[in-house]
Amino acid sequence: MQLTRFFAHGFRSLAHVEDIPVSSPTILAGRNDGGKSAVLTALAFLLGKHRLTEEDRTYEQGGATKGRRCPETWVEGEFLLDSGEQAEHSLPETVRIRRVSPLDEPTSLEYLGYQPADSRLRSPGLGQLLKKPLGDLVNEYGLSPAGTGKGDLLAALQEYAASGPQVEGWLPVPKSLEARLPRLLPFGGKDELPDDAVRTALSGSYEAHLGDEELQGKVREIEAEITERLEKEADSLCQHIRRHCSEFVGVEVKPEVSFRGGFKRAPLEVSKADGEPVDLSRSGLGSNRRIALAVWEWTSNLLENVELASDGEPAEQEPTQTIVVYDEPDTHLDYRHQRTVMEIIRKQCSLPHVAVMVATHSMNLIDGVDIADVVHLRLGPTGRTQVERLKDDTHDGIELHLGQVAAAVGLRNSVLLHERCFLAVEGPTEQQCVPLLFRLAQGLSLQAAGIALWACGNNEGALHLAGYLAKHGRTVRLMVDADSRTNKQFKEDRLIRIGLDPDTQISYVGEAEEYNELEELFDDERWAQTANTHWPRPTGETWSAQDFAAHRDGKFSSGILTMIKEQAKEVSPNGKADMLYGLVSLLKDKDEVPPQLRKIFSEIQALAV
Repeated sequence: MQLTRFFAHGFRSLAHVEDIPVSSPTILAGRNDGGKSAVLTALAFLLGKHRLTEEDRTYEQGGATKGRRCPETWVEGEFLLDSGEQAEHSLPETVRIRRVSPLDEPTSLEYLGYQPADSRLRSPGLGQLLKKPLGDLVNEYGLSPAGTGKGDLLAALQEYAASGPQVEGWLPVPKSLEARLPRLLPFGGKDELPDDAVRTALSGSYEAHLGDEELQGKVREIEAEITERLEKEADSLCQHIRRHCSEFVGVEVKPEVSFRGGFKRAPLEVSKADGEPVDLSRSGLGSNRRIALAVWEWTSNLLENVELASDGEPAEQEPTQTIVVYDEPDTHLDYRHQRTVMEIIRKQCSLPHVAVMVATHSMNLIDGVDIADVVHLRLGPTGRTQVERLKDDTHDGIELHLGQVAAAVGLRNSVLLHERCFLAVEGPTEQQCVPLLFRLAQGLSLQAAGIALWACGNNEGALHLAGYLAKHGRTVRLMVDADSRTNKQFKEDRLIRIGLDPDTQISYVGEAEEYNELEELFDDERWAQTANTHWPRPTGETWSAQDFAAHRDGKFSSGILTMIKEQAKEVSPNGKADMLYGLVSLLKDKDEVPPQLRKIFSEIQALAV
């Protein structure tokens, strides 16, 4: 079972928030008191790791109920079930599960499923009926049980209930499915003590050991023996109740015993080289955080070992998902240790059954992930949390969203110019197409990789910017068409004079294949497919690869643009930038990005590390 996203209602400032992703990782960003901790605690409530208190319930706003606690608090998740879980519980691959707590009523865990339209046929009430009411129901529905015993009557009704009219509703989650809920490893915020980090890390190990088949057998034997003894005592208690309360015919107690909550604490003791013990409660915050950081790193190895142990198991035995939660993990850490935090998170995210959620103000962490995985939380005019996510994944859309996030965490927009690497290109063609090509080839956006793309009007403009940035000690890469070699400004001695290394800081697109420009890297079949998709000929005649091959001997981009405009007429590209963008927008796989571009992108990403 894997949680993919969740929703919350009536939980602290989360009056009603939707679609919070659980990915690898999810970054929660926003101002203080924007709702980051509330989101993490709501997740813990859903997974059974937080007990709801009166203070957790949202206050009502407006009307006669203003100032009262909301009547119902719930957190709902969308879960993916593995094949074994689907088969065992007759459920689809995607199921909605919620933990709900009505005011002054017990909390319950429910899933959205189907149940008999007649409430009398629903479990567990049906199984608790005596023989006579069971018989009345059998007669009412005209059923033919196998016999006259209570078991036969109940079996006939259960069979009818499963195949009869159904209605959608919230049903109790079976215990065996509840046991498959994701594990939560919460590493606390800025005030977390090393002892707490150790206990959190080892609690995960404790649960992993309890899941070991060899140990499980021994644990189940002890649990079964204790349960048997309790059942004998419970039976005596039930008889006593029946004697004193004769109006109750059925009295039953079913004890449940589990050792899963048995791990309590693991105090950490440290000492200096001379043997002198160190009182961590009086040590600096930096020291405590570095120890916690070491614990988190060790947890990555533990999670990896769990994954390795599951290799070779059948699909129905997939390991339980683990969601690692960090609340402002970089607080009190210097820049080098902040980078270590990001490396730990990346390592954990690389594991198939691990998801990570991070609440942070740090642009270092925000910059290190795909901006689509950044959730911006802010308080609206009514004091309730609002969720903002990237909706437009174009280059400009990413810039806008990232700017909003930066402003929310107290940074000026100019800080966004402090990327780790600048990529200078010629003009609008590269400006439109390079972001798409890079994301497809590298699996993340330019912004997430820490790369700033600058279109400079022409190759000389790109050269001037690259020289300026190099002069001021910034990491820069210049990417121009191969025909720039004919420009005297690109003579090797001049490049060296303005501070650029001709071998490592300049890429001439197309040169490796003896082409002159970016458009030539895409083969004739690809161009024909693009033209047939976007700019069909009005005669109905299709474009062929030969149509484009005929222009390989001259200025390719100009030749095919003129050809398309003349022959497509009614619908044609608005310039070279629009023409290449039409081709790039059809690409679906990284292998469709020309090898030379993939090589250049990999080199640029390495510069931004």
